[in-house]
Amino acid sequence: MTIDALDGRLLELFTAEPRIGVLEASRRLGVARGTVQARLDRLTRQGVIRGFGPEIDPAALGYGVTAFVTLQLRQAGGHDPVADRLAAVPEVIEAHTITGGGDMLCRVVARSNQDLQRVIDEIVDVGGVERASSVISLANQIPARTLPLVKAASNQP
Repeated sequence: MTIDALDGRLLELFTAEPRIGVLEASRRLGVARGTVQARLDRLTRQGVIRGFGPEIDPAALGYGVTAFVTLQLRQAGGHDPVADRLAAVPEVIEAHTITGGGDMLCRVVARSNQDLQRVIDEIVDVGGVERASSVISLANQIPARTLPLVKAASNQP
């Protein structure tokens, strides 16, 4: 999938102001409303845009502790059944199969360090998980971001 400069500007605008609306976006970008709608539809259909939902801060919900938990899995069962069971743990907000010393890396949140122990215990109880190793995030130096990729892919400065 390639994107051009207009796609890049459109993605940047909707990332900065997701509630802007198609008409206002067309005015700001200097293109027809139909062009904006057609491009949004294409970018959504091709999977570049995955959603327009609000970005939620777990800390604002009382989950001030973030940790990364590396899991070693029983090889016989595979990754998918474990991921399905981990999805039932609300505090597991992301999970990736990985290479290296572990099999899966999870980003988890908790209300406190003591609550983190409860979350890790719940994760270790998931069938297929053999061992867990965790590190606590002290500060988020670079929040999750995609705009630098958009600019690079659309050849924007």
